[in-house]
Order: sequence, then C-alpha cells, then structure tokens
Amino acid sequence: MDIISNLALGFGVAFTVQNMFLCFIGCMIGTLVGVLPGVGPVATIAMLLPITFGLDPTGALIMLAGIYYGAQYGGSTTAILVNIPGEATSVVTTLDGHQMAKQGRAGVALGVSALGSFFAGCVATIFIAALGVPLTRLAQLFGPAEYFSLMVMGLVFSTVLARGSILKALLMVFLGLLLATVGTDLETGQERVTLGIQQLSDGIDFAPLAMGIFGFAEIISNLENPEARDVVRGKIGKLLPSWADIKQSTLPVLRGTFIGGLLGILPGNGAVLGPFASYALEKKIAKDPSRFGKGAIEGVAGPESANNAGAQTAFIPLLTLGIPPNAVMALMVGAMTIHGIIPGPQVMTKNPDLFWGMIASMWLGNAMLVIINLPLIGIWVKLLKVPYRLMFPAILIFCCIGIYSINNSVEDVYFTAFFALLGYVMIKLGFEPAPMLLGFVLGKLMEEKLRQALILSRGSFSTFVERPVSAGLLAVAAIMLIIALLPSINKKRDIAFQE
Repeated sequence: MDIISNLALGFGVAFTVQNMFLCFIGCMIGTLVGVLPGVGPVATIAMLLPITFGLDPTGALIMLAGIYYGAQYGGSTTAILVNIPGEATSVVTTLDGHQMAKQGRAGVALGVSALGSFFAGCVATIFIAALGVPLTRLAQLFGPAEYFSLMVMGLVFSTVLARGSILKALLMVFLGLLLATVGTDLETGQERVTLGIQQLSDGIDFAPLAMGIFGFAEIISNLENPEARDVVRGKIGKLLPSWADIKQSTLPVLRGTFIGGLLGILPGNGAVLGPFASYALEKKIAKDPSRFGKGAIEGVAGPESANNAGAQTAFIPLLTLGIPPNAVMALMVGAMTIHGIIPGPQVMTKNPDLFWGMIASMWLGNAMLVIINLPLIGIWVKLLKVPYRLMFPAILIFCCIGIYSINNSVEDVYFTAFFALLGYVMIKLGFEPAPMLLGFVLGKLMEEKLRQALILSRGSFSTFVERPVSAGLLAVAAIMLIIALLPSINKKRDIAFQE
C-alpha cells in the first residue's frame, strides 16, 4: 500500500501542466540528441544546466531525466537507419537492426525497439518504486565510514567497467579527486592547488568542467573523424510488427529487461553492459545462432529492452544512496546540488514530491517517447542527412552562451576551452573521461565523510575495517580490482570491449 500511495503522490506531481511540458521537452531533446551522432546526453545535459536555474528542482530534474532516457530511444533510430550508434548503448543494435533495414524491415525494427523499450521502461519504473523505500531505509543506517567505503567501491567499479587500460582509468579517477580539492579548504581556510590563480579560490565549477571534457572535446573529436552516413534510402515500411515478430521478440524483451535492470544498478556505468549481455545471451540460446548479424529480430528486441531498463534503474543508487553510477548521473548530482538538494536518502524524506515525481515522470516519459519516435521517423531521417559541419557551430555557440550565463563570467568560458583541450588530448591518448567526472563529483563528499569518520574515531583509520558494512564494501572493491588486474581476466576484458 505504501508503494501505491507514494506513486499516487508522484503521479499527482508529474501530471501538472508544467511538469508534463518539461517531461515532453526533455524527451524530445533526448530523442534528437540520440538521433544525431556525435551529440551525447552528457554534453546536452551539461549545456542545459544553466536553463534549469529558472525552474523548480522537480521540473528541472524531470526534464534532465527525460533527456537521458530519451537519448536511448533516439540512439536506436540512428543505429537501425544509419548503422551508426547514436549512443554507446546502441552499438549492439547496429548489428541486426541495420541489416533488417537493408532488407526493407526498418519499420519493424523501429517498432519492436520502441515497444520493447516502452515495456522495459515501465517495468524498470516499478522496480525503482519497489526498491526505493527499503534502500533509503538501509542508507539511513549508514555512517560516514560506510558512505566513504561505498564511494570507494563505486569508483573502483567505474575503473573496472571503463574501456581501455584499468591503470589509465585509475589515473583518471585520481585526477578527478585532485580537481575536487582545488579551492579554499572550508575547515582551515587555506587555498589548495590554486596555483596562485584567484579565479580558482572558490574551486572549479562543475558546468565548465563537464561541458569542456564531454561537450567541446567530443565536438573536436567528431570533426577530426567525419562519419560517412549510410542512411537507408528505401521505404521504412510498416511500423507495427506482425504477430510472428511479436512472438519472436517477447522472450528476448523479458530477458533483456531483467538483465538491463540488474546491470543498470551497478556503479561505474553498468547500464552500458546490459545490451551487450542481452545480445550475447540471445545468440547463445538461439536455435540458429548464424541468424545473428544478418537481421535477427531478437538481436534488436533484447538489447534495446536492456538498454532502456538499465538507463532507468541507474537512478536507483542516485536517488537512494546519493552515489552516481555513471557520468550522466554525476551531472544529475550537479543539478541537484545547484538547486540546494543533497543527493542521498534524505531526498525521500525531505523532498518526497521530487523523489516520487521523478519516478512517476519516467512512466509518463516512456509513453511520450513511443508517441514521439514512431510517427516522426520521417523527420528524423531528414535530420540524419544534415552534415555535421553545419551543426557544430550552433552547438558551440549555445554551449558558450550557457556557460557564460551561469555566473556572467568570461573566465568560465576560458576554463571550458581549457578543459576541452584537456579532454581532447585524453581521448587521443586513450583515457576515458567518465571516471574523472565521477571522481570529481564524489571528491568533496568523500573528503567530508573521511573527515567525519576520522573525527568520530579520534583519528583512527581502523574504523573503516572495524565496522562490518564498511569493511565489506572495501573488501568487494579490493576483490574486484584484484580480479580485474589479473592478466588473464584483463585480456578477456579487453577482447570483450573490442568486440
């Protein structure tokens, strides 16, 4: 009954005219972002953070959440029609989705993708609602030591699940933690790592860092490697799948929803693993695995369901524990902080309208996305034919305006340009920036919890291993890191990411 009453509260919040409009805008922008290769949700959310200043926190977060899971829908459109994944989670969809499009079944692939995503999104919403209360009660039992250990575990997971070298991912985490210490120490009043630059005395702002590392750097990288878009020129065909298609897709959708929902909770961007795991499972249990890669509808239905289920269950650690599992959730933490909301278990007790309103808006957003995606396929196809060189100047201008408007400061634009160059260099050298952003977002909170734990234990570091929950979290982190560093496991991990 508690879940029903809580969801009733959430739907009451989500179904206001303003929040429905913001949800629609978020879903529309998210779909557009997913459809256009080279423009990701991370850069878009970072760019739109200044706009949220004039909105109430609930409406702002509903819009930003819509951008995130809307991009998952849009990414499948690009993967199927152009053979270019609009999102990292849509990589697997290109394998069979584009083959179906070449066979004249693009409409069926898009229809199965949208319907499977809608089902997975609805199930994931119920999953979040069911786990929200017990996880929040558990988190309220956490002390500073447990929170610190939980964040350590989250950062370790982010390195293990990052692409490329684990050593490089660890270095990026430490760089993020270092950047988080820049500024004036609130305890001592001493300036730290400011290099004598007065503008750094208040620390590094979140928006210039995120926009530079993810927005500008991504644009520069895309300009260097212009993609050849093989847009399907034939008819899209009917969008509604036949009864035979539905029968073939039902079990893959159910399995994909389950796999994606579970992996989405993992810290370190576990949601990205969902589609890959779903595709591998469907191919393994298929009676004729040779069909995969040649237009098997199960290769679209399963991964797309896993994709959207994982995108929504990723909100669970953010809303209940205050721990962002990926770069987009780190941006959501930044948005909540801007509005004076402390992420974590206090959100449910102090801001129940926000907590349950966001959850209810996800169901509303999934319904909107089906309506937005299927009837507007013709528009998305035309947009896909627009050359990237014509789009990037407008993107850069809007980014600069957004960054400047936060503090009306030209220095912020300069900082963004600096981080853009840094991000570009990191991409060229094979360093993934997402672990750095997670380290930066968690850095201040980790320092605070570390100090609190040491004050309570009178300076004894043994408190982190004497408390059972804290010791258990640190043990999981250590075991994961050791296993990932084993040569045989590391080699298999590299092969998996290459595939």
